[in-house]
Amino acid sequence: MHDLHLDLTPGVGRRVALENALRQAIRSGALSAGTALPSSRSLAADLGLARGTVVEAYAQLSAEGYLRSRARSGTQVATGPVATAAAPAPPRRDPAPIRIDLRPITADVNGFPRTAWLGALRHALTTAPDTALRYGDSQGDEQLRGALATYLGRSRGVRTTPDRIVVCAGFSHGLSLLCQALARAGATTLAVEDPSLRPSRDTAEHAGLATVGVPIDDRGLRVDELGAVDACLVTPAHQLPLGVSLDAGRRTELLAWAAATSGLVVEDDYDGEFRYDRQPVGAIQGLSPEAVAYVGTVSKSLAPALRLGWLVLPERLVEPVVRLRHRVDRHSPTLDQLALARLITTGQLDRHLRRMRLRYRRRREVVLAALSRIPGITVTGIAAGYHATVLLPPDSSETAVLHALRLAGIAADGLADYRERPGRAGLVIGYGTPPQHSFPAAVESFATILRAAL
Repeated sequence: MHDLHLDLTPGVGRRVALENALRQAIRSGALSAGTALPSSRSLAADLGLARGTVVEAYAQLSAEGYLRSRARSGTQVATGPVATAAAPAPPRRDPAPIRIDLRPITADVNGFPRTAWLGALRHALTTAPDTALRYGDSQGDEQLRGALATYLGRSRGVRTTPDRIVVCAGFSHGLSLLCQALARAGATTLAVEDPSLRPSRDTAEHAGLATVGVPIDDRGLRVDELGAVDACLVTPAHQLPLGVSLDAGRRTELLAWAAATSGLVVEDDYDGEFRYDRQPVGAIQGLSPEAVAYVGTVSKSLAPALRLGWLVLPERLVEPVVRLRHRVDRHSPTLDQLALARLITTGQLDRHLRRMRLRYRRRREVVLAALSRIPGITVTGIAAGYHATVLLPPDSSETAVLHALRLAGIAADGLADYRERPGRAGLVIGYGTPPQHSFPAAVESFATILRAAL
């Protein structure tokens, strides 16, 4: 029989405090397996407790497997995993609340043109006929489709007419409609870039298509590894997340693959308007409109909250996609469509994009300056958009670096989250989310923690 020295935690009931103290003593090894405990009467007298309190505590811990009681043998510490002495666990540090968000999830919404958007909405409300407040066209408002056809041709080299455009509620919605239409037509597989956004793969698979990862190199998608697939999803202007552009030779190869196999190229032009080292790279769709389904949104150019996007489709896919759209959610908000058409036709969207290109260019320079002081890393994807990929030294642990950042309250993505097959450790950081006034300090904090973690 051992003497027990138990510290009962104040502030909780006496039975609960006794149970907690006994559990801790067993887990830490202070009470080893087979140790006989005092009788309930003796322990109650030692601790100044009612005997019933000790009886209830012993019964509870016996039920949990910490103790065992036998007639004429008293109560003992049970044998088994719970009674095995273990080394004390190191003190745990919980991640701090996120104070610096460098995940590549959103544009700099602080730059959203509120005044221009309000004016465009006011114009839509005051000029739209009453019929515009009824159920709208499942393909999208005619004014917006006309404005988009002109704008996309001028800014992205897209060859289309309003009747080939379907307005949707952002990229994921558009991709889902397109994949469902392909699956209903007999398609079974969609090639995706590896690495790429996991949610896009999930969307395609939910719509009924199996996804197949195809590797990326410094020229973009390895077209020679496409294999037997029905369609291929690419980000040719600025690959997400590695940031390379699909070069001219690979573009030709990709369209040749589509022609030879009757396959469809799905072009995600998520940030094509933002390029800093040269003119933006034009869309693949302009080279072969019947082989490419082009997807664009305002999520990066304006704000994701608007939930407006568009599909520019080959003729054979327009009717199936519109039919699906009508069955699922009828149409996008008409007044928002009219407001976006107004921003485009008055040139206000172009002016906004020029302002944002300058802002992102300046942020890009801050990021490059901070990362240039960290030896052993390689930075890619910085020539366009508002994200960069930081490839870590070969012997680095991506998990450890991400953990160090989270302990400091800094959120970033790990490259492993984008990969289907193993590859070099890295981080994917966005420079659109931190507010303008705190951006330099945010990047410096990130660089300081990253350097210390390597």
